Amino acid sequence: MAQINICLKRIFTVFNIFFMVVGAVVILLALWCQFFMDNRGGHNLEGRTTQLFFFYMVGCIILMIAVLGAYGAHKESKVALIMFLVFMVIGSLLMLIIGIPAAIIHPQLKGIMEKTFSGFVPLDKSSEDVRNMAEGIQEKFHCCGLFSYKDWENIPDSCVCSQEEKEGKCQTVENNTFMLQRKSVYTKTCFPTIMDYIQFHYNIILVISFTLAVLALLGMILSSIMIHQLYYPNRPTIVVSMMPPKYEELHNTLAY
Repeated sequence: MAQINICLKRIFTVFNIFFMVVGAVVILLALWCQFFMDNRGGHNLEGRTTQLFFFYMVGCIILMIAVLGAYGAHKESKVALIMFLVFMVIGSLLMLIIGIPAAIIHPQLKGIMEKTFSGFVPLDKSSEDVRNMAEGIQEKFHCCGLFSYKDWENIPDSCVCSQEEKEGKCQTVENNTFMLQRKSVYTKTCFPTIMDYIQFHYNIILVISFTLAVLALLGMILSSIMIHQLYYPNRPTIVVSMMPPKYEELHNTLAY
């Protein structure tokens, strides 16, 4: 005989199907990122292996927890539902640990990034990875330098405007190394573009963290109710009545 309310079981099943979809999306996103980087020659693949592994791991964990919850509800297994509840508690705590500090830092994010990127100037003397990153951004977004073209002691070709560029997007400057050499470089700097990119992904992290925390809390509530029903299958529902007891009604009638 079923001990869990059928309506609650269906809600919990839909909840776990949604979790399965989330896990599958995370895994597909990691596959897409790996495929995208492979097509670009795998330049930054080694540095992002840990990030890709993290995405794969998170997606697989979400899938396994969803399957565990669905199995526990279908078979009415106390062990499976208790394990699911423990995972939901841990997951909600982890999401809050990530989300709350991120929300606190959010107003200060621009200042932190400015201080961090200022440490890369002059770009010529930075590491090879930083120089390659800067030149790649300059070529793609038609900008020059992080905060100014003066961030380069020797302005690279990625800063140079093409002859087809419209007026107003370029400026003529003197190369810092060869004072007699003049170059037409992009007027726009790269830091605002980088900051927009960071802000966008930072907001995604915030939304995902708090959304998963709320979903984990919902999973905790649903699994806790089902576990309670399994341990106390015949416990009557307590109903608070505002009607007076019968003996009080009889007493009041006799008094009049």
